[in-house]
Amino acid sequence: MNAIAPSSMSPPRAVTHAPGTLGLGLLVALVVGSIIGSGIFGLPQNMAAGAGAGAILIGWLVTGVGMLTLARVYQILSLCKPELDNGVYAYAKALSGDYVGFNSAWGYWISAWIGNVGYLVAAFGALGYFFPVLGEGNTPAAVLGASVALWVIHALVLRGIQGAAVLNAVVTLAKVVPLLLFIVLVAMAFQVDTFRLDFWGDAKLGSVLDQVKSTMLVTVWVFIGIEGASVYSARARERKDVGRATVIGFLLCLLLLMAVSLLSLGITTQPELAALKNPSMAGVLEKAVGTWGAVAITLGLIVSVGGGFLAWTLLAAESLFTPAGGGVMPSWLAKQNPKGVPANALWLTNGMVQVFLLVTLFWKASYLALISLSTAMILVPYLFSAVYGLVLTWRGEGPRATQHRSDIAVAALAAVYCLWLLYAAGLKYLLLSALLYAPGALLYIVAKRQRSEQAFTPWEWLVLALLVALALVAAYLLSVGQLSL
Repeated sequence: MNAIAPSSMSPPRAVTHAPGTLGLGLLVALVVGSIIGSGIFGLPQNMAAGAGAGAILIGWLVTGVGMLTLARVYQILSLCKPELDNGVYAYAKALSGDYVGFNSAWGYWISAWIGNVGYLVAAFGALGYFFPVLGEGNTPAAVLGASVALWVIHALVLRGIQGAAVLNAVVTLAKVVPLLLFIVLVAMAFQVDTFRLDFWGDAKLGSVLDQVKSTMLVTVWVFIGIEGASVYSARARERKDVGRATVIGFLLCLLLLMAVSLLSLGITTQPELAALKNPSMAGVLEKAVGTWGAVAITLGLIVSVGGGFLAWTLLAAESLFTPAGGGVMPSWLAKQNPKGVPANALWLTNGMVQVFLLVTLFWKASYLALISLSTAMILVPYLFSAVYGLVLTWRGEGPRATQHRSDIAVAALAAVYCLWLLYAAGLKYLLLSALLYAPGALLYIVAKRQRSEQAFTPWEWLVLALLVALALVAAYLLSVGQLSL
């Protein structure tokens, strides 16, 4: 990653895109719809479990700055390299060649569909509030219901990307309403004395630094989706809207997330909040206004998860489609149906979701376990984007060359923040991620053979060797019970 591969600076090969384009509003909805899923509904308890109000405030400050720099990197790159479609893949490819670009797309795709399995588990777990037979979302009845929902949404997306994006915008608006209702009602019941009680946390929570670290481990995944507009850059009506949508979507989500987590600390004390059952927003609103508040939030969670699932279905299919057109994934994944939808990529994506839904029957995987693995898979693509932004701004390339010093600082901060997130994820998820990254090489080799091209350069052989070595270590540790999700 220290040097840019000479052959990688050209944009991916052209791909014919669907008729109809996405305006600023639909791109913002993709970003908000991707970020606001189920995480916000458990955020009050997740944050309070390891920190007091003061540390949570610091955690949000650090996270806000870090994620804002990443959002700005995607905005800068959309201006500097408007010819690069599907930024998560294209930026990594331009940085270090085809195989690194493939891995960025592969990791993003796996993150997307694993996250979708988690969304379905969370949705039917929430329905368990009304129908106990659904349990925590991983019972036979829940998996059957989730499977039906999966293929209904699949059919909707096959009818057209534009229509699916419009539906996503409507669902995004619908799921923001209960969040705003929560914020207004909780703000009215907010008690300053409760918020200030043990402001810096109880001694058993550790130092302020330890508390801040615990909050950042939570915020690693609540902002996943910030790159949503960038992934769909090829379908934007105007390229400048991609960067605008990323920043606007980020700021809207930051305000919502901060308001939910901080206002909750004025309703219940930190220990009480930490002990709440998730979705903890329901418990907070129930204390503020009564039982109907818990019911409203539970219903809001179901709508929100449905919207998040739709947004990530769109992103997952696109993350296979563009690389296939660029020659780093098998060409059959670049096939579109008459509506301009990447149908084969969509079938493969939702096929994997279905398989893992069945796996949850035996594995009994929880939402948090699934979303943690999903998060770990996406951190490397984020790092590639940040480093590519740093390389370009350092060289002063693109239309923002006159502002390159401030852009360098932004990109450098984003890269440091991404490295911090990898560190925060820990060795466990690094190994589990390698176990999922390594098999992708087989698909990459197939794609290269289709084009009669050399599969790996000497640099790429080193990357493959490292991935395989880490994957073998992970497999061994799993086999002896020293590693588990």
